Amino acid sequence: MKIAIASDHAGFPLKEEVRDYVRKQGHEVEDLGAYNAEPSDYPDFALLVGKALMAGKVERGILICGSGVGVCVAANKMPGIRAGMCHDTYSAHQGVEHDEMNVLVLGARIIGSALAYECVDAYLKANFIASEPRFVRRLNKVKAIEKTYMPEAAGTALNS
Repeated sequence: MKIAIASDHAGFPLKEEVRDYVRKQGHEVEDLGAYNAEPSDYPDFALLVGKALMAGKVERGILICGSGVGVCVAANKMPGIRAGMCHDTYSAHQGVEHDEMNVLVLGARIIGSALAYECVDAYLKANFIASEPRFVRRLNKVKAIEKTYMPEAAGTALNS
């Protein structure tokens, strides 16, 4: 699977570890920054991952900042992006299986690398359960909200 990963300065050390871990699991990783721990702005990196997903360049994304909250909020402002902050393995796989989450968000000041790896594994191994009518119905309702309040979302690949 092709994965985009990015972080701000606060998430940089964990991003480096997670990026290498994901590669070792056999995935192709596009590292979109930050490339050092110099102060940077989390919305810039959420935008890069979101654009990569919207353009179909990657299948999923991983975003990391200090708490996870900032990049999660920013990423979810983009059409078709379903980012979820997960600091446990259940949420990491359930978010994909039930909600078709396509961006895993981690807080580098909240969890360590061992738990981050477990969350990443759960996220990347999970698939949306399209055979479950209630999950499909709910996802379609989310997409309808996007089409109403983000009209540009109507034609994006992530909302078809």
